Amino acid sequence: MASTIVSQRNQGDAYLQPLMVGSVMRKVKSRSRNKQRYFKLQEDGVSISELSKEDGKAHLTFSVGDLDAVREGHQSEVLQSVADEFHAERCFTLVFQGRRGNLDLVAESAGEAQAWIKGVRKLMEHLKSMTPKERLDHWIGDWFRKADKNKDGRMNFKEVRDLLKMMNIDMNEHHALHLFRLADRSKSETLEDEEFVLFYKMLTKREDALRVFKDYSGDGQKLSLLDLEDFLRDEQQERESSQKRALEVINKYEPSEAAKKLPGMSIDGFLMYLNSAEGSIFNPHLQGIYQDMSQPLCHYFISSSHNTYLLEDQLIGQSSVEGYIRALKRGCRCVELDCWDGPNGEPIIYHGHTFTSKILFKDVIIAVEKYAFRVSEYPLILSMENHCGVEQQGVMAQHLHHILGEKLLSSPVDSKFPDRLPSPQELMGKILIKGKKIVRVEETPSRGGRVEASPGREGRVEESPSKGGTVEESHNRGGRVEESQNRGGSKVESQNRVGRVEETPSCGARVEESLPRGGKGEKSPIRAGRVESPSRGNKVEKNQNKMAEESLAAEVSDEEEDIAGENSHQADNHTPKICKQHLSRQLSDCVVYCKSVQFTSFEHSRLHSKFYEMSSFTESKARKLIHTAGADFVQHNARQLTRIYPGGLRTDSSNFHPQDMWNAGCQLVALNFQTAGEEMDLNDGLFSQNGRCGYVLKPKFLRNCDRRFDPESPQDREEYQPIRLDIQVISGQQFPKVGKKEGSIVDPLVRVEVHGVPMDQANQETRHIDNNGFNPLWYDTVQFLLHAPELALVRFVVEDYDHTSKNDFIGQYTLPFTCIQPGYRHVPLLSKDGTSLSPSSLFVHIRITKLTGGRLNDP
Repeated sequence: MASTIVSQRNQGDAYLQPLMVGSVMRKVKSRSRNKQRYFKLQEDGVSISELSKEDGKAHLTFSVGDLDAVREGHQSEVLQSVADEFHAERCFTLVFQGRRGNLDLVAESAGEAQAWIKGVRKLMEHLKSMTPKERLDHWIGDWFRKADKNKDGRMNFKEVRDLLKMMNIDMNEHHALHLFRLADRSKSETLEDEEFVLFYKMLTKREDALRVFKDYSGDGQKLSLLDLEDFLRDEQQERESSQKRALEVINKYEPSEAAKKLPGMSIDGFLMYLNSAEGSIFNPHLQGIYQDMSQPLCHYFISSSHNTYLLEDQLIGQSSVEGYIRALKRGCRCVELDCWDGPNGEPIIYHGHTFTSKILFKDVIIAVEKYAFRVSEYPLILSMENHCGVEQQGVMAQHLHHILGEKLLSSPVDSKFPDRLPSPQELMGKILIKGKKIVRVEETPSRGGRVEASPGREGRVEESPSKGGTVEESHNRGGRVEESQNRGGSKVESQNRVGRVEETPSCGARVEESLPRGGKGEKSPIRAGRVESPSRGNKVEKNQNKMAEESLAAEVSDEEEDIAGENSHQADNHTPKICKQHLSRQLSDCVVYCKSVQFTSFEHSRLHSKFYEMSSFTESKARKLIHTAGADFVQHNARQLTRIYPGGLRTDSSNFHPQDMWNAGCQLVALNFQTAGEEMDLNDGLFSQNGRCGYVLKPKFLRNCDRRFDPESPQDREEYQPIRLDIQVISGQQFPKVGKKEGSIVDPLVRVEVHGVPMDQANQETRHIDNNGFNPLWYDTVQFLLHAPELALVRFVVEDYDHTSKNDFIGQYTLPFTCIQPGYRHVPLLSKDGTSLSPSSLFVHIRITKLTGGRLNDP
């Protein structure tokens, strides 16, 4: 049978023989938890079963297609914990796709371990090299093996009826028997090999695709060259369609040599085209790097992770280096490190003041060095939440330099310091540190050890406080005084300037002074780079090289600082004060282009902030700014980087809706990557384009500092071009069963969602189809009006309808509107975890219409 392609390949491969015989290995979950299990490659050639050594019962069966990688030796935290007990040559780790945990194994010998390592890798190569037809044949064979309960290599009618239920098909028994007898050409009352393939093809006959085929076929039997040219031009909207293009499609997808000679295309060739990448809803030309990567970093959306080290919740969850590896392999370009003083002089990473487990900072940096650029070669940002003392900050700096080496960006690109952020192209292969900084970035020591200083706007060297460019102090309700710089560059010093030393139980003495925040007299962080004195004279120190201290007062926790800023609005002067810590000069010098500063106001940032300064906001603060000053937020984000992170109440590691933040041009929208759901679907959808490199160029109206765009009034922008999106949901193919009682069949419905600016947010549903998860037909049409299509994401969700409780999730697919191909398209479905559910898909027809002056214009 054709479905035995994989096993036929495997039988002749010496690497796979030990796997087919099977091995007893130790499955290690922790230092104290490891049990012997029997592992064996099944006869289908891709499934591996784990059986208990005691009772022989199967505890786990997984497909090699679910694996992402095989690691040799002690390359997991679990195996590192037992390194003194099991030699590295006997150990290996199977890494699964998505969020599934690793499988850590210890073989009886080094030779046996190598046999499994090489064999599994060989199987993974086999699966990747299979043609679409071979994949389908294998899928058919897999169903055959599941239904052949007595393992005699043939199927009787009872087994066929059971198979139909497994495949989500509720078929009239008389019709099922009719198909069974048609396929039983040997008249043996059973189906064998090719007879079962014939039966399957009868089941999967695509009446929906045949209907389209006949609409364009001149004789109802084939598509001539002209027929296919018409279809590609009129339906698929291929503007450059020609007979040459039609001939290219025929030669690529038509399986019949006789049809190729005509030339023409049969229904089989037509289906192969529709199921190919060219027939997918996602434009294949936009899957690689296609965007301009030479613009400043702040002009891109950047895939970002929050508390990357956590695999579970925020209170008692496990911290793991695997969190960083998984995020980086998903194209994430900004990961977070919460750093605290650890034992033996080694900094640790964990969620402070909680019961989450702890991991070494050094181990994280080693993993970052190894995986930083495996998926994307564009820059990686390490967002440091630094709670360490000066001594261990120095250790952090040493690890960054020694482990990352030349990958660590330690000086401006080409030793120059321009007036804008460098581009992803200029920073390829570089790792940037985001954090607090003592001096102005211009004064960061270059690789030669020299401190470079550039003049300020008025032709003099300025000392930049953490809140922006020039030094200011203003009178506030507490009687404090401000020093302000006038437009001519001279300084005006007011009377009664006061600095204040405060005592707190946890921090001891500290120096604090205030800067104005919208005239409300709220407290600011201490000025980065120096401790302010009450008796400070008129002159601002211009040369940082004269500083005697290697570490100076600075507030180093970016997120705590922002929370304090929010609390100060709510609780005024009664807000508990945050500890000020000292910042190591060594660690400070690692920060080049991502200097963390506390946000004051958009006006203050416009006048005083440097392009390399960036602020972090909680989701609630960002949402408030979007609603009260959306256009100002957009302009701010056209000049500088902004990071948004989940609120502290999300202890379950849930996520906020990222679309609101993207609408305002926020670049680093940090999500909990460990938590599957709609929010991560949107994140994966946005970054599925442009080579999945983690950088997506923002629309032009979000990059322009001179023009205003308000996400809540998109129709007011220049070059406003609304779009009407019509989607006809035609059919579904081979949906997986959901977790219901055995024998139940799903009742699928499809919901199409549009996520974008508030005016574009909408969703519509099809009818539900009773008892048919195999080939349901809808022909239902949904319609959307898009006012900012450049920001829109379209999400297809398939659910199992239940009138008594919440619908069960079956699958979903999310993509940017700008990546949609019009015409007849297939939508591949993904699991909740983001892994493929192939061959599950939707078949849809897409029509995109421009609306101009109240009239419809086809694009």
